[in-house]
Order: sequence, then structure tokens, then C-alpha cells
Amino acid sequence: MATWPIVSLNRSSNSVRVAAIQMNSGPDVAANLELAGSLLAEAAGDGCVLAVLPENFALMPERGKDKARHAEEPGEGPIQAFLSRQAAQHGLWIVSGSMPLVSPAIDAERVYGACPVFDAQGRRQALYRKIHLFDVDLVDKQESYRESNSMYPGDDVITVDTPIGRVGLTICYDLRFPEMFRQLVDAGATVFTVPAAFTATTGEAHWHTLLRARAIENLAYVIAPGQYGLHPDDRATFGHSLICDPWGRILAEEAEGNCVVAADIDPELPARLRSEFPALANRRLD
Repeated sequence: MATWPIVSLNRSSNSVRVAAIQMNSGPDVAANLELAGSLLAEAAGDGCVLAVLPENFALMPERGKDKARHAEEPGEGPIQAFLSRQAAQHGLWIVSGSMPLVSPAIDAERVYGACPVFDAQGRRQALYRKIHLFDVDLVDKQESYRESNSMYPGDDVITVDTPIGRVGLTICYDLRFPEMFRQLVDAGATVFTVPAAFTATTGEAHWHTLLRARAIENLAYVIAPGQYGLHPDDRATFGHSLICDPWGRILAEEAEGNCVVAADIDPELPARLRSEFPALANRRLD
């Protein structure tokens, strides 16, 4: 029996290219920035108009509280200056994964995990501070994580208008909170960015399922760059950076390696799908 798509998934002529940047960051900020710079240049050379860096792209410290030594004020400091220069140099929008910014609890060595967004002229257009902190015990694997020991939570859901549509900003553990993604959709988001440093354990179990679910239930693109491999604190991250379309199809993915994961996306597709398959309009519960 022949099968037919119930919606049109053909891309329009307005497709644009985007990138998820996968890295294995460590405690050396200068080395991490050098690596990020080379990968951003590669993305720009491949024709990407927007690139998303992974969580902790500039610093995966040996101790969580080492982040406080590198925390910057918004709009100041070498990491943000680097991002602005790279964006302007390459004419590339950059969603900066996450980096440490000063928080109200900086005296206790707790920082924001923050994601500034820079436009193609190097101007900051948005700033998201990670809302959900990863405080989890994986008993079977004898792994324990307490992000709240070194990080301070943000409060605000943030979107930003870009050449690929309105982007809803999230970071890593936010992925497990679908109500946040619905708030982003209600604010007009058609693309989600999910920079992450998923553990190898939780990534193997849930990474693909969660990303595809957030794409499908919201009929939105997902750009999800990750950290991969072993880090100096013996933490293993999952990698598998990917780009997913609003129908849940994985357009591009790389399991490991410092690399650029790129795909062409159609900014018009989410609106078309939401019209043809009106699950969001059919919602009855707030």
C-alpha cells in the first residue's frame, strides 16, 4: 500500500544553512577559544548564516567553582570580545552555547551559565541565563552532579529574531522541561537552540528522544551542539551534535570529534506545518 505524507515537507527556495559546533573543551580558555574560532571559520566558509556553540564552550573546568575566576560582566571581558570579533569577522550570527557571567552569588563562587547571541555585525542581540540547573544523582552509575554549587539560575525565557526565524534559547538540562519550550513557542519561536554537555549516561538514554520530541510537539527546528568525550574532571560527555527538523527528522549528526555539523533549513517550514497540522492551535489546556 502506498504511503503519502500528510503534510508538505519540501523546502522552499529560501533555505539557509546553519551549524551546530561540537567540541571537547577543557580548562584552558585560550585553547578553547582557538578551537572555537577555527570551527566558526569553517562554518562560515561552508555558507552558514548562524552557528551554535556547545555548553561550556570556553571552559570545562576541573572544578565547577573554577568558573568564577573567568566570570565576566555582561558586555565585558575577553570571551565576549572574542565572540563579537568572530561574528563580525565572518558575518555570522553566533549563539554562544554557554559561558560564565557574574551572578548575584559571585561572592559564593556561583555564576550564571549564560548564552549571549551576537549578530553578523558583532553586536549582542540577546542574553539568556540557564534556568534549570543539573542537580542529579545517577545511583546506578555512581555519578552525582550539583550545578547549583557553582551556578546560579536565571529566571527569564528569551527569544531572539535572526535570519533563520525567531530562536528560542535553552541550555542542556532545560531540554527536560517541555513547559519551557511551550513558553518559547508562545513567544513566537520557530527554532530552538539546545547547546549541551549531556553526560554519556543520560545522553545514550535520552538525548535523541528528547530533542526529537521537542521538535515534533512544537513543530520547530532544533539545533543541538554538544560537548563530547572525556574532560579533565573525568566527566564523559555524549556528543552526537545534531540538527532536527520540525517533523522530527535528523538532518545532520556527528557522534564525536571537534567538528561542524551543518544542514540547510527552511525558515518557512514551521509556519507551513503548523497550518497544515494544527496541533498547537488545537491545544485545550494551558
